[in-house]
Amino acid sequence: MTDPVDLVVWRHGRTAWNDAGRFQGHADTPLDDVGHAQSKAAARALSLLGPSLVVSSDLARAASTAAYLGLPVTLDARLREVDVGEWSGLSRAEIEDRFPETYAGWLAGADVRHEGGESVDDVATRALAAVSAHLAAVPPGGPLVVVSHGGTSRALVLALLGLPVSARPLLGALGNARWAALVRRNGGWRLVAYNTGVDPEPDDATPTEPVL
Repeated sequence: MTDPVDLVVWRHGRTAWNDAGRFQGHADTPLDDVGHAQSKAAARALSLLGPSLVVSSDLARAASTAAYLGLPVTLDARLREVDVGEWSGLSRAEIEDRFPETYAGWLAGADVRHEGGESVDDVATRALAAVSAHLAAVPPGGPLVVVSHGGTSRALVLALLGLPVSARPLLGALGNARWAALVRRNGGWRLVAYNTGVDPEPDDATPTEPVL
């Protein structure tokens, strides 16, 4: 990244439910061993940017990822994943079987409200409000690092760029422990990197979970 970065949006490392292809939503699933290794490696790379402030979803998988930066972490529930309601814990096949109409709409790119959950537009609104508030508190120096989730991260980046939720197909979801980087330009935002990351090194394989 050649431009000075003002904001990093970082997705948490892998969980067992990620690995199994199960929707998580607000379920508080922890990182698995791979997720710890991914987060540790990514944190080494992101620390080179000299973050000035780190904020995270209050769910354990995001907070544990953020803690690898070794800096104080502010937790904010507004950065949680999309609340998928009754989809939580289910695979795609199970969702298609139980909620065929909603699932078909989701596959088609519609901003469906998951059974008992919320829409992506709801998520974009709350996440953007959170980031706007934290940006106002960033001291001079490095970027704000926001640690969140796959659905929320994509919705947030689109909102920052002034794009509607319907533009989701333009951006794939961030991979586990991958990030997006943005810079301020003329009162708005410009995306300078997306789905960027590093692979864990052999010494990352034995996780040592940091303490928040």
